[in-house]
Amino acid sequence: MYGLPQTTEVRKQLPKKAIYAKFDLKPSQRESFDADVSTIYIIGVVSPKTLPAIAEGTEVKEIYLLAVQLKRKVYDPKNIALLTRLIPQRMVFALQYEGEVQFAIYHTKLICSEWMVDDVETRPAVSLQGINLDIVWESLVRSIGGILPEKNFSLTEQIFFSDLREKTLKQIATLERKMVGEKQPRRKRELFEQIKKLKKLL
Repeated sequence: MYGLPQTTEVRKQLPKKAIYAKFDLKPSQRESFDADVSTIYIIGVVSPKTLPAIAEGTEVKEIYLLAVQLKRKVYDPKNIALLTRLIPQRMVFALQYEGEVQFAIYHTKLICSEWMVDDVETRPAVSLQGINLDIVWESLVRSIGGILPEKNFSLTEQIFFSDLREKTLKQIATLERKMVGEKQPRRKRELFEQIKKLKKLL
């Protein structure tokens, strides 16, 4: 499924009750999780045992593919991030909702693809590129997140600086709105100087 070789395919359900028991979730957390997630299945395991052409990595030993059937398209990312603590391995999620799928992967934060049509004829594929699982994992994160390699930065650094840039742009937008509504010239000038400093950081 999703382009993975047949040797990697499995089908094992992860009952939600087991998740609740493992994490001792509060009633409000259970309600939130249950409102988002219908069923969870492990549908693929990529490892040297299931795919001998790819070697074990220094950090990544196995990669799991989980199919998560959602009850609603707009879900709480915290509920998907919670699943990354369930299995002590790297995971890729195929989040399914009414004939669409969104791939998600956790690398310092939850990274998601766009929603895509998910049917037999046009089913999106998970691409396994690399000679070992460390490289395959990085390739998956970049592919799902649309992150192009940069010579001077590692993947983790790229994600950090991308987040920092996003936060800075939001700060600038907030200050610009304040500046438009500000009537006092002195305060308007202060806001302008703050915006100018932030823009230098981009």
